[in-house]
Amino acid sequence: MRWIGRGPSKVNPTFCSICIETIPVGGAEAELTMLFADVRGSTKLAEKMRPAEYGQLINRFYIAAVEVFTRTDALIDRLMGDAVIGLYISGLSGPDHARLAITAAQELLRAVGYGSSSSPWLPVGIGVHTGISFVGKVGDQKVEDLTVLGDAANITARLASQAGPGEILISDAACLAAQLDLSSLEYRNLELKGRSEPIQVWVQQVPRG
Repeated sequence: MRWIGRGPSKVNPTFCSICIETIPVGGAEAELTMLFADVRGSTKLAEKMRPAEYGQLINRFYIAAVEVFTRTDALIDRLMGDAVIGLYISGLSGPDHARLAITAAQELLRAVGYGSSSSPWLPVGIGVHTGISFVGKVGDQKVEDLTVLGDAANITARLASQAGPGEILISDAACLAAQLDLSSLEYRNLELKGRSEPIQVWVQQVPRG
């Protein structure tokens, strides 16, 4: 397919580049599930390591995230600083986008060592939320980027920032969309920075194997 210009997409090699990269600037509101994963205590980590060592550690995290996002049909929205973002859009990931995102969160924690007999090699917290957001390309012909904008995206980012090491904070909306069994999960009512109303979340962790 590369001979006719239909190679793999940069945002997920299982998707066609024509379907993603050639989308014009602009977008639309869509229901999706977002996964934000954030390294906890990254400032202290960087302080104790040489810049090159820290760069190698974060790149290892990026590689693990890309592998998980690729397997679970996410659009890889961002690899920035100490965070990664995966977008599970119903039109690409299918109707089970919320369940896929939660599965990806579990797999990403396992990829950095949670659930094993040894300590994780990187402390990571994850937020997962389902909602309506603007999804599309922003910028102009010279500089453009695929992104997600809106309140739902802000909620997901805030959840990731409040997740402790090894925790997945899953919003009520994502739990409902995934039809998740909540019987064994911890419930929290969180006050999120910048929001007037609290949000209900459920806490999931990877059990030791």
